[in-house]
Amino acid sequence: MSNLDSFIKSSRPPPKPLATSQEIRDRGSIFVANVFTATSPDEARKAVHHLKHVTHGSRPATHEIAAWRCMVLKTGKTGLGGPDDFEVVGGFDDDGEKYAGNKVLKVMQAEGVIDAVVVVSRWYGGEMLGPARFDHIELCTREVCRTFRLKDDMATCIATLTSLDDILSSLRAELASLTSSKSTPDGSELSNRGVGEQPTSEGGTSAVAAVPTKKTRPSYTAIEESLDVARAQRLITARENSIKSVKQALQKARAQTTPA
Repeated sequence: MSNLDSFIKSSRPPPKPLATSQEIRDRGSIFVANVFTATSPDEARKAVHHLKHVTHGSRPATHEIAAWRCMVLKTGKTGLGGPDDFEVVGGFDDDGEKYAGNKVLKVMQAEGVIDAVVVVSRWYGGEMLGPARFDHIELCTREVCRTFRLKDDMATCIATLTSLDDILSSLRAELASLTSSKSTPDGSELSNRGVGEQPTSEGGTSAVAAVPTKKTRPSYTAIEESLDVARAQRLITARENSIKSVKQALQKARAQTTPA
């Protein structure tokens, strides 16, 4: 059975790069880096194997230079002891390009990348490049490492926003239940729409009004794909301010419904 067939028939999806660098061409040689998620050295090796034998199977690279850094459980530890139960384990494979793997690992360390494997593929062009080849390897590595960090930061922001949306939706539902039975002086029914809303710099809309009820959820696909972490952080601040405002409105509503 070929390597490709084995991956197709496997129940687990094949490794997919989170980022790919631009190609660097120099005197016939081509350099390109890929970064994959890897939570263990074994997972890192599987990603390297897939890239080398499946992705590049029809056009093998001269060298597949790899390095990984993974947060793993220390021997004899359970993980219940907190951060001290874990350690970062790193490694590299030159794949025939002496000293190159350690160059990749050092860039990963400098960029603070963990739980990832970076593979720099080089197709030799027939002419020796000397020390310049290491500059190309490091440049490719740095590019994918920075994209990896951005995607990791964005994933954290999206998770935070989703959690805040749930909290805000719950608070607004509670506020609606408290205010629905009240009436205004002209006899019209009060609504929680607008209560605790504050204008924001995000399109000039209200932070509270921007969060739908449980029937509809906001989509963060566009901002996630843009990797605009600064904007995501502004949205988090807007949600937090809205939650604070609705909590204040809830306190007032509870006080009004409490019998004297």
